[in-house]
Amino acid sequence: MLERLQSLEDRYDELNQLLSDPEVISDVNKLREYSKEQSGLEDAVQAYREYKNIDNELKDAKEMLEDELDDDMEEMVKAEITELKNREIELEEELKILLLPKDPNDDKDVFVEIRGAAGGDEAALFAGNLYRMYSRYAEEQGWKTEVMEAHTTGVGGYKEIIFMIKGNGAYSKLKYENGAHRVQRVPETESGGRIHTSTATVAVLPEAEDVEVEVNDKDIRVDTFASSGPGGQSVNTTMSAVRLTHEPTGIVVSIQDEKSQIKNKEKAMKVLRARIYDKYQQEAQEEYDETRKSAVGTGDRSERIRTYNFPQNRVTDHRIGLTIQKLDQILDGKLDEFIEALLVEEQTKKLEQIGG
Repeated sequence: MLERLQSLEDRYDELNQLLSDPEVISDVNKLREYSKEQSGLEDAVQAYREYKNIDNELKDAKEMLEDELDDDMEEMVKAEITELKNREIELEEELKILLLPKDPNDDKDVFVEIRGAAGGDEAALFAGNLYRMYSRYAEEQGWKTEVMEAHTTGVGGYKEIIFMIKGNGAYSKLKYENGAHRVQRVPETESGGRIHTSTATVAVLPEAEDVEVEVNDKDIRVDTFASSGPGGQSVNTTMSAVRLTHEPTGIVVSIQDEKSQIKNKEKAMKVLRARIYDKYQQEAQEEYDETRKSAVGTGDRSERIRTYNFPQNRVTDHRIGLTIQKLDQILDGKLDEFIEALLVEEQTKKLEQIGG
């Protein structure tokens, strides 16, 4: 492990020099590539440097014990050695996790797609609850959100909403949200007191850069049409809405959120690129050896991952068996307990795989 950490530190120092090289500074692509690589190494390098400093301090403290010391000084040095050893053990565990293979998408911005599934109007209302939950979570993280497309229902909520979340590490935290989310509550749309169960699906897609997905213009069919509002009525006489069809994969994206056809096409291309990238990733993951998969991963899109029980103010994540009695706070964006627990579970499984 220490040899690997030393090689990472050497590479980090090399990147420092490269980033001050005029040739690199003048090349936007290289500058972005090296900056991203250095940023990815920073946490491991800083922890390794602290580890080396502690190791040196421990050696010095042990040498002091070999000298003749008065009782108070000896006691103080022994206490320092205990403290340093404890921190060294903590750092060893941190470094093991920092050296785990990193998902190349972790630092990317994401597209989140929420759709009301089983439950009609109630599912659409729940999709609206989920959209607000993720928006509030993004706000707390200092991230920005942008709605790409939204199809509302007459009673409120969304049949479908697609939005982008921009922020450092967005995918690393939100990738665990993929799957079917179930709600149990007395519907807002009914006067009776019976508890109903409805579901909404969530898909989290990393934004794809141009270099990662080759999308040829000749493979895309572009259709334009007039925008429509709830119930299908036309809200716009201009042909501003855009539908893109990627013929090799059959993926279709329709955007009508903007009044400008050009802006709608730009948004649709971003979503299309992300969906194509996601499709290729999903196919690659399916081919991956099942025995080496993380127990959490990004989840099967049809898998029921979480239940939100309103009568008992309870939320349960079925993948890790974690129940939290704070439904109101969670729907207000307080997702950290779940996300951190899922991250720890994935890291634990990866460490077990490496150990085995």
